[in-house]
Formats: sequence, structure tokens, C-alpha cells
Amino acid sequence: MEKTIAGVNLIVDDEGYLQDINQWNKEVGTEIAREEGIEMTDKHWQVIDYIQDQFKSDSPLTIRKVGKSGVTDIKEFYSLFPEGPLKKASKIAGIKKPVSCI
Repeated sequence: MEKTIAGVNLIVDDEGYLQDINQWNKEVGTEIAREEGIEMTDKHWQVIDYIQDQFKSDSPLTIRKVGKSGVTDIKEFYSLFPEGPLKKASKIAGIKKPVSCI
């Protein structure tokens, strides 16, 4: 399915996750964050960078792994991305929903 975000036509799944990370840029991420009710800060972008790096290296993502990354701890991860931190952060990062997310 197609969706226009930040003036770009993107291919997304039924839940709004990008299907091709190559379509992602920071403006797209900022707009998705806005739709999710999140105001991005430098700390948010550090987490997004980590998630994208893990995705690109085919490393499975979990909340626990992000919490042990040294980028953020689990408590801060939940405060940065409330109500489903890994789901929201993954969507903003432009990656497919992690299999560990329901």
C-alpha cells in the first residue's frame, strides 16, 4: 500500500511500517514520529541510529537488547517512545516491525 509522508510516496504495510528502508530519510522519520505523537530529540535520533544499524546487520531487535545497548536503558526507552517503544521506534526508523513485537 502507498502512503505519502513528508512529500514522498512510500510503500508501507497495513500498520504503516515502511517496507523498504532505502525510502527512509530523516524528514520521513520526523513526520512518522509526529504522527505517533513524539517530538524527536538528539536522544531519540541516537536510538533510531542504533536500531537502523542493528537492522542493517540482520541482528534481531528486542526491548532488552536496546536497553543493554549503552545508547539508552529500558526505562528511558519507554519514556522516549511510550506505549510500545520498540514498535514506535522501529516505525520511525523506517524498518519492518520486529518479529518480537505483537
